[in-house]
Amino acid sequence: MTAGFQLDALDLAALLCSRVCHDVINPVGAIVNGLEVLEDEDDASMKAFALDLIKKSSRNASARLQFARIAFGAAGSAGASIDLGDAENVARGFIQDEKVTLSWSAPRQFMPKNKVKLLLNLLVVATTTIPRGGSINAKVTGDPEAPTFEVISLGGNSRIPPGLIGLLAGEPENGTLDSHLIQPYYTGLIARAAGMSVAIETIDGGVRIAAVPL
Repeated sequence: MTAGFQLDALDLAALLCSRVCHDVINPVGAIVNGLEVLEDEDDASMKAFALDLIKKSSRNASARLQFARIAFGAAGSAGASIDLGDAENVARGFIQDEKVTLSWSAPRQFMPKNKVKLLLNLLVVATTTIPRGGSINAKVTGDPEAPTFEVISLGGNSRIPPGLIGLLAGEPENGTLDSHLIQPYYTGLIARAAGMSVAIETIDGGVRIAAVPL
């Protein structure tokens, strides 16, 4: 932890909860809207549309919750390891959509929990660097206890968001955080807890994020 900024543990928990709620509120709201259409409409085409909306939104909400369980939650007992194959599955469910595609290159092996949490959070950070969509390539190399992560995002109008580097370092601009800024700040916390350092740089057509053992 850097010396300048300190966040109370209760505030961290509250902001992370707000972040998770923000991620799932839209698909849950769409499910409610679909159910209302089913109740109020007699038109067959509208009922079919509502059912399709409910199915898609249910899958979306489930994927986001499964991702959050590992990326933000305990996901097992203290010191537990997580299968990278499971991490890939939740990452694809959370990220891959009509705007962003995910390429994953990692061995099927167990890895310490905090390192897997870091990898998943780096993917979320990568999505913020391609606001118009594009592709994300995640690569894991090295020993499970001392891995190296590389996440490359490519897309139109790619950029490093203002303040992101400071948040990863534990130094938010103006010394304040909200639910929109907590995820990259939390990513930095996880990196330091996992004994890894994170670097981010612009490359031709995108952004490269690398995490290496300290």
